[in-house]
Amino acid sequence: MIATDLPVALLAGGKATRLGAITQTIPKLLVEVAGEPFFNHQLRLLKAAGLTRVVLCIGHLGDQIVARYGDGSAWGVRIDYSFDGEKLLGTGGALVRALPKLGAAFYVLYGDSYLPIDYAAVGHAFLASGQPALMTVYENRGAYDTSNVWFEHGQLRLYSKTDRLPEMRHIDYGLSLFRADAFADCPRDAVVDLATVQSALSRRGQLAGFEVRQRFYEIGSPTGLAELDQLLRR
Repeated sequence: MIATDLPVALLAGGKATRLGAITQTIPKLLVEVAGEPFFNHQLRLLKAAGLTRVVLCIGHLGDQIVARYGDGSAWGVRIDYSFDGEKLLGTGGALVRALPKLGAAFYVLYGDSYLPIDYAAVGHAFLASGQPALMTVYENRGAYDTSNVWFEHGQLRLYSKTDRLPEMRHIDYGLSLFRADAFADCPRDAVVDLATVQSALSRRGQLAGFEVRQRFYEIGSPTGLAELDQLLRR
């Protein structure tokens, strides 16, 4: 198995309420950043990394994304779609629903994250770890959001959004990898939070960690959107 052969599950089914009126009529992936839809920028990052298979987990206004990007051939990639259905399934539930399209192992990226890192290196580390999952982490020290990862000596000790430990100086960076069997205990077509799955894996010592040094960017908030727009225009 080669890291660049793995598909990317892109979680983009939420309603993006923090962006207010912007996402009442368009999905977050189509929000304009530096003069074009945000998904264009994500696709360029993935393609530059050699990742050319994308499974979009979509819900809110997702038909607009299908109409615009189709099968991805215009971008030189292959895009498949997995719809939440009548109710939003949460980040984990959306992945469980998409498993038949994802295969044995895959990347997971959020639909509002712009992560300018070496995706292949992260994938190689995951495959070498032998673990069912890997999380990229960034030494945040509370700068961009609440630190939620205890990571030291190259090992991820704990990931939790509820337990606040003084050892937590890192944050979930937004790119993960999973083997499909990491979701073996998750019910299908039910609401599942991916963070709950990752936290449980970390408590069992089954969540590998990969530290990145570049800061992350996001368009989930008006401030983040403005900041990334400025960066990409430069």
